[in-house]
Amino acid sequence: RGGVGGMYEQLGGKKMSEIIVYHGGTEKVELPICKFGRRNLDFGQGFYVTDLRKQAVDWATLVADRRKLPPIINRYLLNRDAILKEARCKVFTAYNRDWLQFIVASRHGEPVADDYDYIEGGVANDRVVDTVNLYMAGLMDEETALIRLSQHQPNNQMCILSQELINKYLTFDGTESI
Repeated sequence: RGGVGGMYEQLGGKKMSEIIVYHGGTEKVELPICKFGRRNLDFGQGFYVTDLRKQAVDWATLVADRRKLPPIINRYLLNRDAILKEARCKVFTAYNRDWLQFIVASRHGEPVADDYDYIEGGVANDRVVDTVNLYMAGLMDEETALIRLSQHQPNNQMCILSQELINKYLTFDGTESI
């Protein structure tokens, strides 16, 4: 079958503007709720996904070990292009001064994420969290922190802060056991 309908079927029902994203944990999450988690996370209180499957697997394994439950990966289709066109977005492309200041403010409970519906960028994970924590504690100046951070390629996290965006642009696509 040719045309757009045939292309849609060839892609397994996935629209060309959608990307596959993952949410690691211990529970199946068919209908995500954006304001369910903690507030003082990297990009605020929202629903976090990543386009890096390994990152989701690593997170699910960590959470599962803490909870003594089996890890699970939730898979979704995300229309990122539509979100970037329609929503109030912030995209960090590197571990830079803007990213560091945003992460620190958010972890201190400042409402820096409140101006956005979608935030994407590097994760303050085990590769960089020591630098972030030393900077937050005043034990490292900003320039030293930025030099250390620049030595790392960021992982990627996407935080959807609007339930309307979740409902409109994030489609549950199944789960995977690890």
